[in-house]
Amino acid sequence: MNELAGRPVVLDIDRSVGALPQRLVLPLEHWQESIRFGCSLATMRRFRRMLDELLPVAYGTVFTGSGDFHHLSWPLIARLPAVRRFQVVVLDNHPDNMRFPFGVHCGSWVRKVAMLPQVSHVHVLGITSTDIGAGHAWENYLAPLARGKLTYWSMGVDTGWARRFGLARAFRSFDDPGALVDAFAQSQRRQTQPSYLSIDKDAFAAEVAHTNWDQGRLLLPHAMALIGSLRNGLVGSDINGEVSRYRYRSWWKRRLAAMDDQPDIDPAMLAQWQAQQHALNLRLFEAIAERS
Repeated sequence: MNELAGRPVVLDIDRSVGALPQRLVLPLEHWQESIRFGCSLATMRRFRRMLDELLPVAYGTVFTGSGDFHHLSWPLIARLPAVRRFQVVVLDNHPDNMRFPFGVHCGSWVRKVAMLPQVSHVHVLGITSTDIGAGHAWENYLAPLARGKLTYWSMGVDTGWARRFGLARAFRSFDDPGALVDAFAQSQRRQTQPSYLSIDKDAFAAEVAHTNWDQGRLLLPHAMALIGSLRNGLVGSDINGEVSRYRYRSWWKRRLAAMDDQPDIDPAMLAQWQAQQHALNLRLFEAIAERS
């Protein structure tokens, strides 16, 4: 990997990402109100055009800040050339395949990515959220699951409803992270395509990294094993899940965030949690660079 291709990029929207070696920082704080949590499709198209203008031809892992910006993975993946198909591997405590009638948001972008012609399959690993349980089944976009374009890899969630809808093959359920990691690594031995990797750190247990969403059970060794299982290289990667505080100016975004029961962030602990996040970023970036 040459130096330019491996240079990390920070989409600096919420000032939450710590210093990274040889980083390219794009100052985008003026986008925060319009893009954070969710946005219209027209706003996302403008953001995509801005990325096309500012990003270099080659770059490494993109750091996007809070998990409230996970939908920015969509334009990052969509802009990759379609000369070769690839799988998308997402580490996340949530499916990010939920219905959202106002455009796209941090919990609905996976459906958009699964529709891209260059994407062969999307795997979302580490889900412990009840978003994929029976009580929220109607909120999930079922089409990518039914078409064989999307697989949920979860722990401790009752997903028996999926069998009644003929979707059993799209749901992989496990008792613990070790079993999930082993099964995914085994499946990758038959994989011949490269991968795009997207990491939302809410997939980790809170002792690994505090985030501003409810959190999963993965530990750092689990993530390292999952990254190591991607045997055919990476076409790109992004990391989010930083912890940051923001009060929306618009009432409807305040309302939407409240409906999702986002945990409060303790201001007294913010600096400590961000330092914890930064240490994890460095470890993840190093492991990803070895696969790129």
